Amino acid sequence: MASRAALRRVGGALQHGASHLSRRRRWASTASSPEVVDPFKSKPSSTVTRIEHDDLPGNLSKRSDRFVEGIMPFMVPTYARPTPVMARGSGCYLWDMENKQYLDFTAGIAVTSLGHSDPGLSQVLSEQHTGKLSQALVSTTLTSGAMRTATQAFICNSGTEANEAALKFARKVGHSLDTTGAKHEIVSFQGSFHGRTFGALSATPNPKYQAPFAPMVPGFKYGKYNDIEQLPTLITDKTCGVIVEPIQGEGGVNVASAEFLTALRARCDQVGAVLIFDEIQCGLSRTGSLWAHAHPSLRPKNGSKPAHPDILTTAKALGNGFPIGATIISSDTVGKYIKVGDHGTTFGGSPLACAVGNHVLTRLANKDLQDSVNSRSQTLIKGLKRLQERYPDAVSEIRGRGLILGLQLTAPYVSKVSDILGSARDKGLLIISAGDGCIRFVPPLVINDAEIEVGLGILDEAMGEVVNKE
Repeated sequence: MASRAALRRVGGALQHGASHLSRRRRWASTASSPEVVDPFKSKPSSTVTRIEHDDLPGNLSKRSDRFVEGIMPFMVPTYARPTPVMARGSGCYLWDMENKQYLDFTAGIAVTSLGHSDPGLSQVLSEQHTGKLSQALVSTTLTSGAMRTATQAFICNSGTEANEAALKFARKVGHSLDTTGAKHEIVSFQGSFHGRTFGALSATPNPKYQAPFAPMVPGFKYGKYNDIEQLPTLITDKTCGVIVEPIQGEGGVNVASAEFLTALRARCDQVGAVLIFDEIQCGLSRTGSLWAHAHPSLRPKNGSKPAHPDILTTAKALGNGFPIGATIISSDTVGKYIKVGDHGTTFGGSPLACAVGNHVLTRLANKDLQDSVNSRSQTLIKGLKRLQERYPDAVSEIRGRGLILGLQLTAPYVSKVSDILGSARDKGLLIISAGDGCIRFVPPLVINDAEIEVGLGILDEAMGEVVNKE
């Protein structure tokens, strides 16, 4: 009883502190629905108006600079930090320290799917009900028709941790099936991004990320994404696991074909390898389906069930800005080999994190939200096609599913991506890049059509400035 009382006191203190911080600086959002009332009286609505910022007092423009200059000496410089410092968020909008408004088409790189400062999530943080997140992840996954063998879940703190667990589990299965240690190879694919810790980084075949930390963990092999012919020689009896993103986010919003995923499943079955789907960025209804690999476009054309993994990893949207990740496994092919002490985490599965995850999962698994994602996707795709028609020399392709979309620039304009992003940011739109010359769109899933049209208008202006200079 004493420990529970102490936990409640700590929880109360955390909530008081969190609410105090949120009033002063709503930066790392716990996201928002369209009904949220913005305490700063700048709330988004279904009718969106462009706001100009030319009349901001000049001295205010120095606040962000002073803030950054004050903290940067104490921070490890692992991230590029643009000048704007976000102070608060509401719905699909953010405001910086100068009170300039930005329409957010990034969602913290597919994290804040419920938008910023979601009132329901704030209530969950206040109540701190633990919930049964592992059970909810398994049951919701099974109900969705994805990963038909899901039985257990390991809760951790991030996507990288979720992938590290998946890679370790695959190695454990390999050692269990072949005690000589020969079955230890892990296969991943060009263009993938699985994280920055050594195991996940070793599965990320990009010299930009790997070279400064070489040598990598031994035993990793890399194949070409969507290439079926290579699989017999790439995946062999020495392979213990194969990890793949059904839709590559960082790699350029590349979508796996249904045939490729089906062939991976078949080849893994042939050699006794574990198939891992990394859905950290593309999962949790971002495509309009709970899990991307079960999206209708990724189902085999013969009408059979979609390829299913032995392990599925998730994070990002699961916490809507709160640190959490999960590794969902099949007990038949993976779980029966995992023993006490094989893996662990100090803070994974905390009551607060699980309460957040349970709430977010319930919201994101809702069919009305998924239908809305599919509808908003069509609005965004139509707008991107208009841009492609307007700038045919600059835009070569539109890729993706749902609300994870990419606008691929042609070779002459690949080097201009940062200029377009910078111009858009100056005009009040946050977008990010992916791969080689691809503009990535991963907005909050609660975005509406009016907000999409505003964002497309800003992007049109930004592209016009850059393209017309050439």
